Amino acid sequence: MQTILTDFYTLTSYEKTENGSFIAQIHLNKNHDIFKGHFPGNPVTPGVCMMQIIKELTEELTGSKLFLKTASNVKFMAIINPFETPDLKLQLDITEDGEDVKVKNVTSFGETIALKLSVSYKKLMS
Repeated sequence: MQTILTDFYTLTSYEKTENGSFIAQIHLNKNHDIFKGHFPGNPVTPGVCMMQIIKELTEELTGSKLFLKTASNVKFMAIINPFETPDLKLQLDITEDGEDVKVKNVTSFGETIALKLSVSYKKLMS
């Protein structure tokens, strides 16, 4: 899997559920340089990095390169500290319609929902 977030996270597993959603498990690298600056002494996973992870996982699951068209209902609901909660579960409800790919995501750790978002991507020609 190609990623611009080199060594930021590892996809540990994924599965397709009976209703067609995907459940991906990732592990954040708490020693990544991003956390040294965001924020020193109080590391927080940047929201833009979580959005990039969702895009990369969607690319992997659809086999398509994607370009973000719109993002709506983006709600960061809990801080993701890579030292306290490095293991995240991402539920991805992916709908493909021609060149368009829509994703509804819920990201959580344990019983805590950290992020909810809906995004729309356009498939890029190879």
